[in-house]
Amino acid sequence: MLNAVVIAVLLMIILCLCRLNVVISLFISALVGGLISGMSIEKVISVFGKNIVDGSEVALSYALLGGFAALISYSGITDYLVTKIIRAIHSENSRLSRIKVKVIIIVALLAMSIMSQNLIPVHIAFIPIVIPPLLSLFNDLKIDRRLIGLVIGFGLCWPYVLLPYGFGQIFHQIIQSGFQKAHHPIEFNMIWKAMLIPSLGYIVGLILGMIYYRKPREYKTETYVEDENATTEIKPYVLIVTIVAILATFLVQTFTDSMIFGALAGVLVFFVSGVYKWKELDSQFVEGIKIMSFIGVVILSANGFAGVMNATGDIEKLVSSLTDISSGHKLISIIIMYIIGLIVTLGIGSSFATIPIIATLFIPLGASLGLNTMALIALVGTASALGDSGSPASDSTLGPTAGLDVDGQHDHIRDTCIPNFLFYNIPLMIFGTIAAMIL
Repeated sequence: MLNAVVIAVLLMIILCLCRLNVVISLFISALVGGLISGMSIEKVISVFGKNIVDGSEVALSYALLGGFAALISYSGITDYLVTKIIRAIHSENSRLSRIKVKVIIIVALLAMSIMSQNLIPVHIAFIPIVIPPLLSLFNDLKIDRRLIGLVIGFGLCWPYVLLPYGFGQIFHQIIQSGFQKAHHPIEFNMIWKAMLIPSLGYIVGLILGMIYYRKPREYKTETYVEDENATTEIKPYVLIVTIVAILATFLVQTFTDSMIFGALAGVLVFFVSGVYKWKELDSQFVEGIKIMSFIGVVILSANGFAGVMNATGDIEKLVSSLTDISSGHKLISIIIMYIIGLIVTLGIGSSFATIPIIATLFIPLGASLGLNTMALIALVGTASALGDSGSPASDSTLGPTAGLDVDGQHDHIRDTCIPNFLFYNIPLMIFGTIAAMIL
C-alpha cells in the first residue's frame, strides 16, 4: 500500500526541484498526501489551517527581526565596514591579502552563525543584516556562495545538536521530554555526551564542503550595491544608537525569552532616538519585514504540512513496515530509522518538531534491539536532526538563501538545499550510525 507521508515528501522535493515555489509545493503535497491516506479535502484543509497557528509566533518573530535588521543596515555600519575592506584589498591588490580576507570572512561568519544559536540567540535574524552588504565583497573575491551557505548552515545546526545552550537547550529539553513520555527518563547532561559522536558529522561535512567549493566562482555585481566612491562616514550618534538598539534587543530577548519583544525593543530605540525621521524608518522597517516574511510564510505552511502528515497516521505505518523489512537486524534497523527521520524532517522542515513524532516510536523499538540509553539518545537526536540541513522548508536553509539571493544569483534548492543535504546529512547519518552501534 502506498505510504502517504513518503509520497507527500517526495512530491514536495520534486516540485521544489522543478522550481515551483516552496509554499505552493507544501500546499499541493499536503493535499495529495492527505487524499492518499483517505482523508477528505475538507479535513485536509481543516487540519492544515489549524496547525498553521503553531508556527505563528516564530513567523512573527522572524518578520520583526527582519525589520530590525533592516534598520541596522540602514544605519550604514555594515556598508561602512565592507567598503573599508574592499578598499584595503584594492590598495594592496595581492593574492595573499585576498586569501587573508577570505579566511577572515569565513571564520567571522562561522563564529557569528554559531553565536546566533546560543551566546546571542537571534537565530537567522543576523543574516539580512550582515550578508547583503557583503555580496559585493564576495563577488570581488569570487567566493562561491554555496560555500557561504554551508558555513552559515553549519553554524545554525551544529550548535543546537551538541551544545545545551540557547536553541540547543530547547532541542535537548524536547529530547528529554520525548524520553519521559516514552517512559524512559534520562538525565539532561547525558544528551550532549551522546550527541558528541554524531555532531562530528557536521565538522567532517564542513571540511569537505570547504575543499569542494574552494574554487573561484563568477557573479555579477548588481546596482543595489553602494558605489565605492560614495561617502561611508558614520556619525557618532548614529553609531551609539545602533549599538544601544542591538544591546536592547539582546537584553530584552534574554530576560523575556521572546524574540518578538526583543526585536520590538531594538526597533523602538531607533524610533525614539530621533536619529532618522519616522517616515524613513517606517519605510526601511517594512522593507526588512518583506525580506523575512517569506520565511515566516514557509514556516506557517510547513506547520500545516506537518499537521496533515501526523493526521494521516502513516508515519507509524512507515515505521512498522520498515521494521518488518529489517527483521530485527540491529544495523539495518538503525539505518532504516535514520531514513524515516530524514523523510519526516525533510517534509516538516524542523528537527525540533520531528522529535515528538519519532521519539515515541523509536525509543521502544531501539530498546527492543538491545540499544542502551546513550545509544537511544544518539539515535533519536540524530534521526530528528537529519533533514534539517537540506529541507526546502527549513529556516536553516531559508535563512542563508534570504541573504545570498538578494540579487537573484543564488538558487534556494540548487545552491543552498542540495549542498547542505549532501555535505551534512550524509556524514551525520554515518556518524550517528557509529554512535548508535558503539555507545
